[in-house]
Amino acid sequence: MNTVASSDPRIEQLRVTEDEIIAQLADGRVISVPLAWSWRLAEATATQRANFRLIGTGQGVHWPDVDEDISVEGMLHGTPARRPKPRAGAAEPRTSRHEPPNKRMQPPRKKAARG
Repeated sequence: MNTVASSDPRIEQLRVTEDEIIAQLADGRVISVPLAWSWRLAEATATQRANFRLIGTGQGVHWPDVDEDISVEGMLHGTPARRPKPRAGAAEPRTSRHEPPNKRMQPPRKKAARG
């Protein structure tokens, strides 16, 4: 009987501190990346960071409360998550209730016929 051990890295245990994501791999390695590499986790509460599950057989981790996924390959290769850029042409939110509306966005007024 032949048994082939998988050479793919797999996470067996994971913990998240205030500064790091630390994974213990099946082959005995312990790797860590800065928490700041995941802007979603960096902005999450400790309770949200503690609520995670391993994906597959340890190929990655999913945090459902903040919709974040990190793969063991990404941790090994040093691939931080990028914050999405705002969409081109997206309207900026108003900062004040009393701010006047953008006049260019208003339809032109029709002049009343005089007669």
